[in-house]
Amino acid sequence: MTSQDLMIKNAHVVGPETFNGDIRIQNGRITAIGTDLPAAAGTPVYDAAGRTVLPGLVDVHVHFRDPGQTAKETIATGSKAAAHGGFTTVVAMPNVTPVPDNAADLAALLAKNKQAGVVHVHQWAPITDALRSDRLVDFEQFKKMGVLGFSNDGVGVQHAATMMAAMAGVHAAGAPLAAHIEDESLRGDGVMNAGPVADKLGLPGMSNQTESSQLARDLDLAAATGVHYHACHISTRQSVDLIRQAKAAGVHVTAEVTPHHLLLEDTDITGDDPNFKMNPPLRSHADRQAVVQGLLDGTLDMVATDHAPHTLADKGGTMRTAAFGIVGLETAFALLYTRFVRSDRMSLPELVARMSTIPAAAFNLPAGHIQIGAPADLTIMDLDTPYQINSSTWFSKGVNSPFIGETVYGRTEATIVAGRLVYDQQKEGH
Repeated sequence: MTSQDLMIKNAHVVGPETFNGDIRIQNGRITAIGTDLPAAAGTPVYDAAGRTVLPGLVDVHVHFRDPGQTAKETIATGSKAAAHGGFTTVVAMPNVTPVPDNAADLAALLAKNKQAGVVHVHQWAPITDALRSDRLVDFEQFKKMGVLGFSNDGVGVQHAATMMAAMAGVHAAGAPLAAHIEDESLRGDGVMNAGPVADKLGLPGMSNQTESSQLARDLDLAAATGVHYHACHISTRQSVDLIRQAKAAGVHVTAEVTPHHLLLEDTDITGDDPNFKMNPPLRSHADRQAVVQGLLDGTLDMVATDHAPHTLADKGGTMRTAAFGIVGLETAFALLYTRFVRSDRMSLPELVARMSTIPAAAFNLPAGHIQIGAPADLTIMDLDTPYQINSSTWFSKGVNSPFIGETVYGRTEATIVAGRLVYDQQKEGH
């Protein structure tokens, strides 16, 4: 990705740094902040008057399906969707085909991320060969190759001995381990949250303990090994309590929550609609309130979309047969800004922290700040004009979302990565 020079005029910046003025970008970095800054001859100028400038959003949990599942998404379409949603940095999960569990496949994927991505695309490597085995990958070698960390997302590590050995190895390599937390023996054939709604719809359910029992195991192992343990897509009140207790005890744990678990619950499922099928499932009202409170009080550190595009065929049929997962990159900020910031449950700087500054800091990513010397990764938002979520405007190949048709605020006007304008609403019309 090549860097570029750019001048942003009349910026109203909100985030860890809040100011009004101009931002000069040279060679992909911010070199000056002030008022009435002169632009060098030939430097493109972006007038941000009437808009809000944020540090580029960061999503540590996306699925780009490339290689091997490109009918669902590619690195090119997924990263363009990220830019459309205001994200400048994402981290892709390794449940692709083939799984990059050897140096050759991993090197090819890392190279393709750089070549095809219009935003910064970092990579999780698998914990074990082919995700479902108990054979650990070469953590030291893969970390040196440039992966962010290790995850078998999509599959919970079922054997405690495998997980403990993995945590020790990942910690020795100086990397984080991100866990898909799910006891498959408890999940059975469940397709939604266990409880009255599942019973009413006649669908098999997944109990909260499918998640929380394995989380309890993992937190104990993380305490013993010292690894940076990252808990993916937390959905239950028991899990929030466990993470809160682990943090108080000094365990090195971070945790994420998705927009759909913050905004939806199982009572929103009124029929057999696969767009409401995700893993973990939408939980009860009490669970949703717990994860919201967990995000507000910092027990859950960050928002991550778990962007999971599928083909229409994969998401067709019934809850019993359809694939798990929904897309989220192009709706996440607008939904949370509309539901949380405009309702005064959270300030805009707090939302920016959860969607940019905190995830960047947690994983040592060079993002989350607008200051001199920082990478010029910025998002320019229109926070005042309502619009309707419309999948026909998306760049993702996936249109699997229960939020289509909602009226929201927080439209991305422009996304800038290393000084390059990688999305411009005025030119693209999306």
